[in-house]
Amino acid sequence: MKRFLMTAMLVAGYPAFAEAQSEEVRALIEAQQQQIELLQQQLDATRASLQMLSERVESNTQSSEEANEKAEILADTMDSQPAPAVSPVKLGGYGELHVNMLDNQLNGESKNELDLHRFVLFYQHDFTDRLRFNSELEIEHALAGDGKPGEVELEQAYVEYDWAQNHSFKAGVFLVPVGILNETHEPPTFYGTERNPVEKNIIPTTWWEGGAALTGRFADAFRYDFGVHSGLFTTAEDGYAIRAGRQKTAKARFDSQAYTGRLRWLGIPGLELSASVQYQQDITQETDPTAGGAWLYSAHAAFQRKHFGLRALYADWSLDGAGPQAIGADRQAGWYVEPSWRFNSSWGVFARYNQWDNRAGNATDSEYTQWDVGVNYWLHPNVVFKLDYQDQDAPAGKSEYDGWNLGVGYQF
Repeated sequence: MKRFLMTAMLVAGYPAFAEAQSEEVRALIEAQQQQIELLQQQLDATRASLQMLSERVESNTQSSEEANEKAEILADTMDSQPAPAVSPVKLGGYGELHVNMLDNQLNGESKNELDLHRFVLFYQHDFTDRLRFNSELEIEHALAGDGKPGEVELEQAYVEYDWAQNHSFKAGVFLVPVGILNETHEPPTFYGTERNPVEKNIIPTTWWEGGAALTGRFADAFRYDFGVHSGLFTTAEDGYAIRAGRQKTAKARFDSQAYTGRLRWLGIPGLELSASVQYQQDITQETDPTAGGAWLYSAHAAFQRKHFGLRALYADWSLDGAGPQAIGADRQAGWYVEPSWRFNSSWGVFARYNQWDNRAGNATDSEYTQWDVGVNYWLHPNVVFKLDYQDQDAPAGKSEYDGWNLGVGYQF
């Protein structure tokens, strides 16, 4: 009976149990179906993203290929064009303004003047690495022309060719290779407002001629120059003075040419030793039978070591003929020595003793001497202010100037 009752109860409760189980299964299936649908949506979204990414990659690849093609075209174009060259033209120059406040001890008169002594422009054109043109145009004393105190001068105009390593040839108008200042005379490169009187009256600086020359170096320490060029044209009326004989290549007499050679040694840093020789067959260009050939011998030393500097020069002319000999002009000579001290890059002081004589061939008193002391102030390596005092001793009856000189100069 008990077994029957239990069986009956189980049979009676089965439908409710089965229904409950069915609901649970149905809910589980629906939940799984929702998850499947969600996963399907995510998968569809992922597929869409992958498609978009693929399209972007393809687009970027195409753009990259196009960019590479453009870059290659641009590179080919640039390779086909010549590289921009350095300008073959070079410009430069220098200038100096002087103030002279001097007293003439001969007659008591004063010489107080301001003068734009020089304004110079350089022009260089490089035809090739080995061939070039150089020129230098100068205006002296600001105004040129009839009745004016100045002049326009073409001091250099020559073509230069490097025919071998360390050796060159030039032809045209060039500075004669003698002395210290004749080739290098920009104001920041020397002491004193005015150029020293020895190189001015004996060399004579600035001195240029027309012709041809060889220049070069050998054995590292040696430099040489040799030129054949126009010569001086001095006369008895000028006392056969060397400076008065400069023709400056202006329709210059060419009856008697000159030959100049120079050898320099630069074997020690800061030291230059130099010797020059010049010969001219007739210093009057065959216009004076009482005159004839002329020889110039000059030597100099220039030394700069740290603060201390020293320059010394000697120059001596020997003129043939009874005409120069009669007035003592057969020998014209001079020398100077100039120690200096450079305190720093801006300040320097100097002293110089000068002695020269354009009629040293006789016993007559014709010798000049001059002391110079002064200071240079370099505002910039290429800009200088100068102040100096000169004390001159002249032959009897000649003007003798003592006093102050002030100047400003530049180069670029």
